Amino acid sequence: MQNKGLVKLFALLFGLVSIYQLSFTFKANQVEKEAKTYAESKFTDSEAINEAEVRYLDSISSQEVFGSFTFKDVKEKSMNLGLDLKGGLNVILEISVKDILKGLANNSKDPAFNKALADAEEIQKDAQESYLESFYQAWDDIKGDQKLASPDIFANRSLDDVININMTDDEVKKEIETKVDESIVSAFEVLRKRIDQFGVTSPNIQRLGNTGRVLVELPGVKDVKRATELITTTAQLQFWDVDNGQTLGNFFAASNETLKKVLGVEEKEEAVKTQDSTSTEDSTVDDLLGETSTDSTAVDQVNPLFDLVGPPRSGGMIGIKLEDKEKFQSYLDMPQVRANLPADARNIKFAFGLPTTDEETGVEYVDLYTLKGNRDNEPELSGAVITDARQSYSNTNKPSVTMQMNAKGAKKWEEITGRAFTNKSQIAIVLDDIVYSAPTASNGAISGGNTEISGNFTVNEAIDLANVLRAGKLPASADIVQADQVGPSLGKEAIESGTKSFLIALTLVLIWMVLYYGKAGIFADIALLLNILLIFGVLSGLGAVLTLPGLAGIVLTIGMSVDANVLIFERVREELSKGKAMKEAVKDGFANALSSILDANITTGLTALILFVFGTGPIKGFATTLLIGIVTSLFTAIFITRLLVDWYVNKGKQLDFSTSITKGLFKNMNIKFIAKRKVAYVVSGILILVSLASLFTNKLDQGIDFVGGRTYQVRFDQAVSSEDVAKDLNAVFGSAEVKTIGAANQLKISTKYKVNENSAEADEEVQTMLFDGLKSYLPANITYTEFSEATNGVGKVLSSKVSPTIADDIKKESFWAVLGSLVVVFLYILFRFKRWQFSTGAVVAVFHDVIIVLGIFSLLYKFMPFSMEIDQAFIAAILTVIGYSLNDTVVVFDRIREVIAERAGFKGGSNINSAINSTLSRTLNTSLTTLVVLLAMFIFGADSLRGLLFALIVGVIVGTYSSVFIATPIMYDTLKDKGEAPKEEE
Repeated sequence: MQNKGLVKLFALLFGLVSIYQLSFTFKANQVEKEAKTYAESKFTDSEAINEAEVRYLDSISSQEVFGSFTFKDVKEKSMNLGLDLKGGLNVILEISVKDILKGLANNSKDPAFNKALADAEEIQKDAQESYLESFYQAWDDIKGDQKLASPDIFANRSLDDVININMTDDEVKKEIETKVDESIVSAFEVLRKRIDQFGVTSPNIQRLGNTGRVLVELPGVKDVKRATELITTTAQLQFWDVDNGQTLGNFFAASNETLKKVLGVEEKEEAVKTQDSTSTEDSTVDDLLGETSTDSTAVDQVNPLFDLVGPPRSGGMIGIKLEDKEKFQSYLDMPQVRANLPADARNIKFAFGLPTTDEETGVEYVDLYTLKGNRDNEPELSGAVITDARQSYSNTNKPSVTMQMNAKGAKKWEEITGRAFTNKSQIAIVLDDIVYSAPTASNGAISGGNTEISGNFTVNEAIDLANVLRAGKLPASADIVQADQVGPSLGKEAIESGTKSFLIALTLVLIWMVLYYGKAGIFADIALLLNILLIFGVLSGLGAVLTLPGLAGIVLTIGMSVDANVLIFERVREELSKGKAMKEAVKDGFANALSSILDANITTGLTALILFVFGTGPIKGFATTLLIGIVTSLFTAIFITRLLVDWYVNKGKQLDFSTSITKGLFKNMNIKFIAKRKVAYVVSGILILVSLASLFTNKLDQGIDFVGGRTYQVRFDQAVSSEDVAKDLNAVFGSAEVKTIGAANQLKISTKYKVNENSAEADEEVQTMLFDGLKSYLPANITYTEFSEATNGVGKVLSSKVSPTIADDIKKESFWAVLGSLVVVFLYILFRFKRWQFSTGAVVAVFHDVIIVLGIFSLLYKFMPFSMEIDQAFIAAILTVIGYSLNDTVVVFDRIREVIAERAGFKGGSNINSAINSTLSRTLNTSLTTLVVLLAMFIFGADSLRGLLFALIVGVIVGTYSSVFIATPIMYDTLKDKGEAPKEEE
């Protein structure tokens, strides 16, 4: 081998750099362990321990802990663990293009425009196109003679620099597309700033293509609810003058009488019940509402509005029970009720404050505020003028937020506070339509642009509010359309089980190589260990994320690395059997194996590349490690193993590449594979027919990735019956699917309840209903918070959500990923082997393998004690099976090509039989090694990986069979010139 010195230098440097990169990971783990020990020594409550741990790490973030590197530097350079290994939150947010369009049109009231927006939402339910394209389609269907460049739509004052009334719809569409894209970029930047200030280690935020979707990964985040609110809050800050009730006159009294007429008998009866359960409130309410002739204390008198009203609790006009808020709001929104507003109060806005709890009764109340609106429904001052915001403390020593405004805002703020001082009125500080506080300007006008928001904040809430105000408001609402939440306990278990299964698989492979190849196996083991070091070093150096499927990818890489060494050693053994000297046999063996190694790894690499392009999250992690593993495997097998073998042989020592047990194994095999192909066709035909029949009748167990919905993995303190739980949850949700996953005390629960609602409120509602439905199976004293955080290992340890729109997109991308991999591989094999028959045989074999794997999943998913859902991980497994099957097939084809070139043609299949027999040792050896690795992961690994690993195990078995009995015979049967078989074979 030439350039040995360069290879040695490169291997040494590569190894040292990998060790250097991994040293930061070891140090970070050490420091975090110390923080955990410190927190546990101070507190016993899990929440307090978490907070203490975070504070400890924050306090040393700028301290040097590893040479000249601070802890912050160490964390940034350490290996990033995915959510499934560390716990945390992974969401896909969808920025509302509908909100952006309404904003660009200045909230136009144009009927056609608003109908097009509503129609676009309906189109989106079954469409793969963007919302903007659906809007254009809906607009074109109903516009008539109207134009988008109407003054009532987009030709308004805010867009007059880019859109005028003379423009055509096509011209306007181009400008709107630009504006929408700018708004999404703005939303992305706002989200990035918020997340950067949140303090999560190694967050990942990226825009998905040119869509309005943003991927946010927060590994290790412990307060999921807080993180969710941080990234979904619009943060629309407004300042409004508060109406003191003088202009409302007898509005509430008149509205109460109106409601009596409108609501009818049934509502009145309900109101009586409400009245019976509500004590008569303070008489000051009557003063606020105006004089009434109604005796509100009479048992037989019904007052739909007054029966819900109480005194204010935090500076509003009236107080209302939180449970009555939606009902009260619905009354105020009625046109008949709005008609009672005096002429000079037609633009009044009603807004509710933050909930407060009555200390004696524990009942939550909210205050109603009346804000002085205007015709445009726009505040005099908004959050756009805020230049800085900080968490501080009020004069009562409660957490608050102080803000600084720009010059324009400061001037307006002075005018508003001056007016409030003169009128002795309040100024409502409103965030996302909730009144946080309504202070007075008791000391006169406030100059300089400083102000404070006070409320019933915790310190964290005040910090988060300051962060979102400083980062700016989102230009549109952001809904979570896909979410994965993994509890830290599950992540810890995944690391432990993943590490255990990895070490067992590695040990078995190392032992096997020595048992099969003797001293040469030791050299292969050294190259394999270096390969693993390089993979982890590259992952750490690139800042890539290691996920649980990624760990499976590394284990699969071990099998591929072994395959390269097996190919080389088998070829060396062949050369030795021809009587060649040791040095020449080694040289020719490595040279002859190179073509097969490259072809096999390139085909697998192509499928991994497609998986990387189409996959997200953990699946992309799987593809990343597979791609890195392919490159490092090639380097270690071709160069490092060669260096070690040459070093040993050049010392004049004999290297047999076998042991006494394996010497001569599979030698002189003479199986007539081509003659037996019809039997294989029958067997495969039966398997395919059974698989197709099951797929059409039994179908597949589609996960929420493909159908949408919410899934929860819940752990109990004792074994539970999935049938009993399903019965109870069906009563709660109407429909729920419950499966035992792993141990008998662990269930996977899926529901489509409110599947089309993506708000945080809907998520919280579904999870609360789940908790209520499972109470009888949980410890008696467990709280909702403990259940949500799986305190003491009992409760929700994992949750996922996928909206139907995202599910449709995943289906589409999965289809194109599989189809794309087949097309790419067909073209590559055609390019390498110059015959379409080879490509056809390979692709038919792949279809054969995929159908059988799908069929087995369809047949067994109801009986297996682990999840066999068809999700993104399964698609990753299918693509890996395609890559493995092709790997096997290409090695066989490569030997066939070599044999027919040496022996002049196919000779009626005789040369094909010879080629397959000569690769039999390699085929079985590699397949068995890979199966041992996968079985170790399957038995000792995490429950969440068992479905993926089962698919890979089935795929390896079927792929090995098809490369010999399907791909090769199909290739042979499609040949025009098969040649003539020797007479002894006839």
